[in-house]
Amino acid sequence: MAEVVYGRWPVLETLRAGRRHFHQLLIAEGVEEKGIIGDIIERAQACNVGQRFVPRRVVDDLAYDSNHQGIVLRVGGYPYAAVDDILAVSQQRNERPFLLVLDLLKDPQNVGVLLRIADAVGIHGVVMQERRGVGITPAVVAASSGASEHLHIAQVTNLVNTLRKLKENEVWMVGLDIGPQAQPIDQVDLNMGLGIVLGSEGDGLRRLVRETCDILATLPMRGAVESLNVATVGSIALYNAWQARGWEGWQPHQLNRD
Repeated sequence: MAEVVYGRWPVLETLRAGRRHFHQLLIAEGVEEKGIIGDIIERAQACNVGQRFVPRRVVDDLAYDSNHQGIVLRVGGYPYAAVDDILAVSQQRNERPFLLVLDLLKDPQNVGVLLRIADAVGIHGVVMQERRGVGITPAVVAASSGASEHLHIAQVTNLVNTLRKLKENEVWMVGLDIGPQAQPIDQVDLNMGLGIVLGSEGDGLRRLVRETCDILATLPMRGAVESLNVATVGSIALYNAWQARGWEGWQPHQLNRD
């Protein structure tokens, strides 16, 4: 099924990843062919992707009036991975599994931010339930700045059964939650085969998902606001886990490219 990727960084990263079928690159008339646009055109040519300049209203329509920055890439559907593919990544890197698990998150912005952080910390893969949660939509790709295109992401029909399978492969499930059973995250050993499990906005972890987790962790708070956004919680937890692993695989990168 044909989709679109919009925005300059998402389009460039999609071309760089080279994992989708590419149909056509469309650039709004008046956009200058320099900087990142020049990089996109060069990469598209290397990938044998046809390109043309079109009236801006055409790009507006294809990108659903989102912030497309004057460019749209027509592509095939997102190439989801299998859970075994994710485990294979950890084996190829000779690292203990490091996964992010999303339990019915629905906000594309939250999912996109989490995927961008997941890529930044070198996650081996992401697991999400196929139904009732958001998938890898154009909005998610945009919110992730194209990081989604470099990740192995699995959609599963039964998240609880998948968690049990991962536990059989020595992956410990740490669910982010609140309440008396949740330990402060600094008291949890994150230096192991690990899945960070995040619940949906508002509802948190579903009961069976929570009960399947090996450990429940929480972020201590001292302010007036009672809770944090799930993308914020997940980002802090992922960086805590990466730090516990000794910043495994770290290389210097540009901090902010937006």
